[in-house]
Amino acid sequence: MIVKHIVSEELLTIAEVKQLLENVKSERASEEELGYELRRAIYHAETFAKLSAQKSRELVNKLLSLEKIKPEIAVRIADILPASYDEIRSIYAKERFTLSEEDLKQILDIVTEAQE
Repeated sequence: MIVKHIVSEELLTIAEVKQLLENVKSERASEEELGYELRRAIYHAETFAKLSAQKSRELVNKLLSLEKIKPEIAVRIADILPASYDEIRSIYAKERFTLSEEDLKQILDIVTEAQE
């Protein structure tokens, strides 16, 4: 399949992708056998999605309300659900700034709250 141009672009968490792929799977179930790439994408999304689509989007929105959080990083945090300061620091490794202890604590509190 050759893509000629991008119509739109949106950042999605793995949980949201899982939900979209489940919709595609249910639509195509009666028509034909699913292709290899689609089956692998569904397997990956089912394996690594840790929250529901709604909870992961709520987490991203809460993270975006904080300073020093870009949308890409908020989605990555929602996908990984870091459990320690070191894991959060590794997500920010490519950024040109470092997070203070207070910033790390806020992010970790939001993530643990979303997992409950």
